Amino acid sequence: MARNERLTDATPAQVWDVLADGWLYPSWVVGATRMRAVDDTWPAAGSRLHHSVGVWPLLLDDATVVERSEPAHLLQLKARGWPMGEARVVLTLEPEGQGTRLVIEEDAIAGPGRLAPPPVRGVSIAWRNVETLRRLALLAEGRS
Repeated sequence: MARNERLTDATPAQVWDVLADGWLYPSWVVGATRMRAVDDTWPAAGSRLHHSVGVWPLLLDDATVVERSEPAHLLQLKARGWPMGEARVVLTLEPEGQGTRLVIEEDAIAGPGRLAPPPVRGVSIAWRNVETLRRLALLAEGRS
């Protein structure tokens, strides 16, 4: 499992506001390119984001579902990104000083992505999630 952390000046509530706006998903998730629909109950457990991955014109439509949601603290997702497969992503927001420590943990749970040895897939996931957390922090700070 890959784990990344980043400090942001935004509060947990400000970060949660970004996470709770499903239409912003491709703005902070590396690889997601456009939104097609967001369930009205997002980010409640069981709700879905309907997004596309890839680069035009080679886009694939997929979905991400919330497995667990604790407002301003935790969001656990099952993210689909075929043809690579599915991943479990856990975002934790930990208050730190006036800001937030953002923690993202991710690993492949199904599909071809599981075939890569854990150390290999962990490096590629961690590398991508450095940018994912940077984008999330910038959005939260910019909206505050």
